Amino acid sequence: MSYNTKNYMEQGGEKLVIGGTLEILEGASVTGLPIAENQADSTATDVAGVVTDFNAMLVKLKAAGLMEAD
Repeated sequence: MSYNTKNYMEQGGEKLVIGGTLEILEGASVTGLPIAENQADSTATDVAGVVTDFNAMLVKLKAAGLMEAD
């Protein structure tokens, strides 16, 4: 009898492969993920100000490794 599974630990235990859905239940925690620096709420009063605030957020996401660099 053979058995295939979408989620498995590779031999040696160094890598967990998730091929199905990973559900994190309320009250659970995940450690080791990058977190972006806080971006303050925008107080911009014109489009140029919003662009500046938005670009600042993009820089923080890239610096945290949550978005590919340009």
